[in-house]
Amino acid sequence: MKTIVPSRLSLAVPLVLMLAACAATPPEPAVKVALPASYTQANSDWQPAQALAAAPRGAWWSVFDDPVLADLEAQVAQHNQSLAAQLAAYEQAQAAVSQAQAAYYPTLTTGASATRAKTANIGTVGNSLSASLGASWEPDLWGKVRLQVQAGQASAAASAATLASTQLSLQSTLATSYLQLRSVDAQTKLANDTVAAYQRALQLTDNRYKAGVDTAADVAQARTQLLQAQTSLTDLGVTRVQLQNAIAVLVGKPPSEFSLPVVSTLPAVPAIPAGIPAQLLQRRPDLAAAQAQVAAANAQIGVAQTAWFPNLTLSAQGGSQAARIAQLFSAPSLFWSIGPQLAATLFDGGLRRAQVASSQAAYRQTVASYRQSVLTALQQVEDNLAAQRILAQEAQQQAEVVQAADVSLRLAENQYKAGTAPYLNVLTAQTTATSARNAQLTLLNRRYAASVGLIQALGGGWGDDDAPAIGPLPAASTAARY
Repeated sequence: MKTIVPSRLSLAVPLVLMLAACAATPPEPAVKVALPASYTQANSDWQPAQALAAAPRGAWWSVFDDPVLADLEAQVAQHNQSLAAQLAAYEQAQAAVSQAQAAYYPTLTTGASATRAKTANIGTVGNSLSASLGASWEPDLWGKVRLQVQAGQASAAASAATLASTQLSLQSTLATSYLQLRSVDAQTKLANDTVAAYQRALQLTDNRYKAGVDTAADVAQARTQLLQAQTSLTDLGVTRVQLQNAIAVLVGKPPSEFSLPVVSTLPAVPAIPAGIPAQLLQRRPDLAAAQAQVAAANAQIGVAQTAWFPNLTLSAQGGSQAARIAQLFSAPSLFWSIGPQLAATLFDGGLRRAQVASSQAAYRQTVASYRQSVLTALQQVEDNLAAQRILAQEAQQQAEVVQAADVSLRLAENQYKAGTAPYLNVLTAQTTATSARNAQLTLLNRRYAASVGLIQALGGGWGDDDAPAIGPLPAASTAARY
């Protein structure tokens, strides 16, 4: 009876299949974050209950009803260079996924050579021609390639969300800068009106001085007040130019080629519904990016664990070698080889253990960063909700201050013209009235900033309308919609 001796291949296959059952999988559970049921500041009486459908969608800046702002926001999405750089980073992440997926498939190689050589001892000269075709494949027995693809996909999702977060940040910065410029324009108009009023006051005081009613000191005070108002007006020009230049850079234009006309009206301050805290996890792109980074770090743990398993490579090669072209493809010139190769690391001085520990620590770092990001997001919403509520109350109080200051100014001017009060009373009343109106405009700008800050803290628009404000993101990507 003939004895059957098992081949190396028949012995290797069962061993490989047994080890494949131990393929690495990410061991960490999904991250859970405890969120409050509602926002503290949203329970105040100032905020009426509103359906989520009332929240700003897509082009969230439309709540300010300003066509100039809408046009500028569209330019940010198309021409901002920081956004273009982040888009390129997203495209790199997508390419990295394709690179990882390529490991699923075998590698094919081909080659050809032609040499002419002289043998040293014999002295004969001969030709050597060869052509070959090879293939190699490393099956994903332990899930390494699968986990690398998962890590790459999670990183790409994080990059897409970061792109959306960058765009939201740039859009918010533009809206804040533009609304501040509008406030500066209003302050400039107030300063011009104040200068004109002080010029009339100086003329009146000078006429009364010439008539012997007022003193030279009254004229000097009126002139000083006028000069101070003119200085303040000039200083506002610096602020406006700087804001206009900042907006120009945001929309991707040189400041020398960009200008914004002065608009007399001011947008109303919108009321922004906050929704519920749990929606932050779906709405904020930065939280989506942090969550995707957790998934990528989790997959990297499994990748590190696959280093404990042996590598199986299946390879095959065939070709022909001859001295003349006519013999190159004849049967005696053909050669081939095929077979598996199994390799494993027996000792590495603790390298693999350290790599697994490092990936686990990196995972814990991303989890902590994600949870911190959620807490920071909750704080930002609470801060801006409080700012909206408190500044709205302050705006009502400041309006009363402005009204009282105007009444006081009229009384002081009438008393001065009647000769029953000195010019110093008028000077004081004018200064108080001007300061009150400036404070009112400054407060309005703070309310604009709080509104934009709240929209940004809530994640911007919902991104589920016909024209989501997402700029140059590919339509196939949904991770960055907000």
